[in-house]
Amino acid sequence: MFHLVASLATVAIAGGSALFGYWQARQFTQNKLRYVDGVHKAIVPVVAGVAAVALATPIVWLLPLVGGGTALLFGGGVAMGVSAGARDIRKRLPGGSY
Repeated sequence: MFHLVASLATVAIAGGSALFGYWQARQFTQNKLRYVDGVHKAIVPVVAGVAAVALATPIVWLLPLVGGGTALLFGGGVAMGVSAGARDIRKRLPGGSY
């Protein structure tokens, strides 16, 4: 029974961290990087995701119930959030696409 509860907690923490990373990265990109032209380059979400994984890896290493998969999901969420935020900025530009 404990194994089931621990597995469900692990999945919930991993999913929650991915959603949190996505939401925060999208909000930051929309609000703070609105006037930065470099955010529209294709490599920026990848760099942000790799940096998020690099920062999350030592943290998940110290915590129980989470592992490297949680750090990878968090990095993927951040990368997708940066991409979505940049896309939202491009939609608001008056001249069409960037």
